[in-house]
Amino acid sequence: MFKKRYFWATLLLSFCFAWFISLPVQAQLPVPGIRDLILDYNFLNQRTENPIEVACIRLDGRCLFQIAFPQSNLSERIDEIQTRLNQIKTQYLNRNKPQLEITQERRGNSQYVYVNLGNNPILLLTVTSADAALDGLTIETKAEQIATQVENGLEQAQQERQTKFLVRQAIISGILAFFIVITSLIIARWQNKSKKIKQELKPSNLSKSSPLSIRLRQQLHWNLKEIQHRFFQIVQVGLWGGGILIILGLFPQTRVLQLIIITGIRIPLRVSLIGLLTYVIIRLSYVIINRFTSSFVSSNLLSPRANRRMQLRVTTVSRVSKSIVTIIWLTIGFIVALSVIGINVAPLLAGAGILGLAISLASQNLIKDAINGFFIILEDQYAVGDVIDVGGIGGLVENINLRITQVRDGEGRLITIPNSEIKIVANLSSQWSRADLNIPVDYHTDIDKALHLIHQVADEICQDENWREQIIESPQILGVDNFADRGILIRVWIKTEPLKQWEVAREFRRRIKIAFDQAEIPIPPPQQQVWLNRTH
Repeated sequence: MFKKRYFWATLLLSFCFAWFISLPVQAQLPVPGIRDLILDYNFLNQRTENPIEVACIRLDGRCLFQIAFPQSNLSERIDEIQTRLNQIKTQYLNRNKPQLEITQERRGNSQYVYVNLGNNPILLLTVTSADAALDGLTIETKAEQIATQVENGLEQAQQERQTKFLVRQAIISGILAFFIVITSLIIARWQNKSKKIKQELKPSNLSKSSPLSIRLRQQLHWNLKEIQHRFFQIVQVGLWGGGILIILGLFPQTRVLQLIIITGIRIPLRVSLIGLLTYVIIRLSYVIINRFTSSFVSSNLLSPRANRRMQLRVTTVSRVSKSIVTIIWLTIGFIVALSVIGINVAPLLAGAGILGLAISLASQNLIKDAINGFFIILEDQYAVGDVIDVGGIGGLVENINLRITQVRDGEGRLITIPNSEIKIVANLSSQWSRADLNIPVDYHTDIDKALHLIHQVADEICQDENWREQIIESPQILGVDNFADRGILIRVWIKTEPLKQWEVAREFRRRIKIAFDQAEIPIPPPQQQVWLNRTH
């Protein structure tokens, strides 16, 4: 029931969120610039060498018309036109029934636009060919268009200051604020429920001895809840931030404040949204990887040993895949964030390519590490959870990626080995393991009796319910293997489950010691005989 309500509520909130972002598209609604705060369809377009820049001349925060000018002088021209327009607005609003007259005068290649309120005409701006080129019009037509926009804008500014309009906007603001508060409380309630479920699904709460398919499924659900939780946070911020901006845009007196806020937070907000989007995409990638690996593990009906090996391999591939995906998406997010800030990323990418080539030439070992790490994972030489021996260094593999392998030895030390240094590796836990035992008996012992006793101990340990699941096959009594300083060595092989050879070997030695003691067969210590010859 909760999921169904969550679906419809999320759909409704998403629609409302998209609706108020798209409000500036409708010219009749007084909410300028909110869409530009988040969506800028040209923000990925890098700057060209064209020196002409475009800017808006605003009236009560609204973009009244656009002008174009060389970049070096654009700011000065904007200030001049904006100052004149504000002066005209002040005079227009201070009169009860102002007589507005807008005239034009042609001078050379420019068209001069004057605004007359009954006093001396005020020069508003000079329309140039660059201004006209913005809309593909002639200079005269562009000047006529600007004159119409100025006249309509001044009339609208006067209407918006009427008591009837302000009361209506105040009612709309109250309704909108009520909607924001109620919706925010509902979302906060869902957010708390989602947070509790996420805490219950936290991967660390599940035992490492649990089947891999269950752990992968829990990670998948946790990532989905994490995405849901972040989505609620984004909706909360968008709801309050967008709602406040809309309310500020409803009144002409506060619309300038709305514009100041939008201008101040435009870039930080876009960078934050890109960061959140990158995080969500990374989590979605984790979900896809977990879903694929979980399905792959569940669909393979293998023997317990083969299934365990498959689980180790899947765990390793999953970790490496998530690392690679994270690096890729973080790189893309970083590049997009730079472009949002206004940095031209084209030269940066070209420079990064050249720098990457130089680094690759200087860091050939890193490339060797990555290539060797790729083949280690592809060929399943070892995986996380295996016990390996590399060049005299042995231990449990705790971490593996394309660059390094980390091994924990018997003394608890974490040893990091570059993958390029791994030439020959001994895997002590792939598919199955073996306990290799050398049992010494005294030279004076009846060897057949000792072999018979070892066979009895082997049969007993195989029939013991605590040990038979760890022993794959009956122990092989190979017989007399050597004559050593400790006596006669009898060799025994016991095939066990992976990583169980040490436990089985310890138990087998314990049982041999008890059996030998009962049969009065001594286990000799190291000894040496000295022969003295008398010479004459």
